[in-house]
Amino acid sequence: MIIRNETGADIALIQAVTEAAFATAEHSSGTEAAIVDGLREASALTLSLVAEEDGELLGHAAFSPILIDGKDMNWYGLGPVSVRPDHQGKGIGGALIQDGLGKLRALDANGCVVMGHPDYYPRFGFVRDDRLRFEGVPPEYFMQQVLNGKQPDGAVTYHPAFFIE
Repeated sequence: MIIRNETGADIALIQAVTEAAFATAEHSSGTEAAIVDGLREASALTLSLVAEEDGELLGHAAFSPILIDGKDMNWYGLGPVSVRPDHQGKGIGGALIQDGLGKLRALDANGCVVMGHPDYYPRFGFVRDDRLRFEGVPPEYFMQQVLNGKQPDGAVTYHPAFFIE
């Protein structure tokens, strides 16, 4: 398996993988593929990584800028992360996350947040810290990881593409 940046030829496949991955997800909004498309259209996909094996796209991870108290503090949001249902549980999502975090470090990013399951994301270094907050999400599902510098304090705002109806 290789992890690489998306290309134009991947866009329809990313959409299909994302739709399939979230089709039966318990906490899915059903808009995850549209979120990725909206981020791409707004040039707000800092990282759009795909995992492929033998020419087949197996997974995708998006990283986009966030604001903290309305300011750009060089922090990013992870998500959506998608893996084809027939390949879930094989470490593909984890590999995409690890690769993306490494790439954010190489970009001198200060940190990354994620909305996700509190039993899954800590293995990648994400922790709950009430100094960063996201309204409307149970606090245990909102985690962050400092990559460089100090832990900021404030309310997180995601790109408007996350709020597509």
